[in-house]
Amino acid sequence: MRVALFVTCLNDALYPGTGKAVVTLLERLGVEVEFPLDQTCCGQMHFNTGYRAACEPLVRGFAETFAPYDAVVVPSASCAGMARHFHPQVVAGGNASWRVSDVATRVYELSEFLVDVLEVTDVGAYYPHRVTYHPTCHSLRVLGVGDRPLRLLRAVRGLDLVELPEAEQCCGFGGTFAVKNADVSVAMGADKIAYVHETGAEVLTAADNSCLMHLGGMLSRLRTGVRTVHLAEILAATEEAGAA
Repeated sequence: MRVALFVTCLNDALYPGTGKAVVTLLERLGVEVEFPLDQTCCGQMHFNTGYRAACEPLVRGFAETFAPYDAVVVPSASCAGMARHFHPQVVAGGNASWRVSDVATRVYELSEFLVDVLEVTDVGAYYPHRVTYHPTCHSLRVLGVGDRPLRLLRAVRGLDLVELPEAEQCCGFGGTFAVKNADVSVAMGADKIAYVHETGAEVLTAADNSCLMHLGGMLSRLRTGVRTVHLAEILAATEEAGAA
C-alpha cells in the first residue's frame, strides 16, 4: 500500500511536530509514508468564504498530487472533511470530476486510517498524563469519526482519559468565524475552557490543531496550566522516547 501524508497548511506553518509525529507513528506500525512535495492547500479557506474559482485549481492540484497513492492520511479532520466531501462538489461535472472524486475516497483522517485501515487501536504509545478529548466539529459532524480517537486514547499506557462535559459543543474557532465574530467566538471558547478546567486534565487533545490553537491561546492567557497536544503527538509518544 502506498501511503501519503497530507500535512495541511496550518501544520506545515505552525505545528510541524504534528506531521513528524504522524510519520513516526505510522513507521512504527510498519507503514512507509511518502510526502509529496507538490502538495499545497486543500482549498478549504477559499471554499468556505465563497471563492469557488480560486478553490478549483487547488482541488485539481490535490487530486493530481495524490492520485498515485492508495491512502492519503491527514492529521486534520477539517482538511480531511474538505477533501473527501467537498472536493467533488467543487469540480462537479468538469473534466477532472472523476479523478477528484476517486482520490477523495482515499482520504483518511488519522484515527480513521489507524482503526479502519490498519485495524489497530493499541499503537504502542505511552503518555503518563491526565487527558481530555475535544471532538472538533468537522471530526464529529462532517467525517463522523465517532469514538475512534477515544478508542486509541484508551489503549495508551499511562494515560488517564477523562470525559469532557458538553464535549459536542463547538469551541468557537470555525476558521474565519473567529475573525468575523470575535466576541461570540471568545464566549464559546470560554465555555469550552470552563468544561476543560472541570475535568482536572493536564492536556487537552483533538484531531485539529486549528481548534487547539484557538483554545490553547485562551488556556495560556488564563494561565490554567493545561497544555494542548494533537492526537498524533500523543499516539507517537513512547516510554523510550520520553513522553512529554
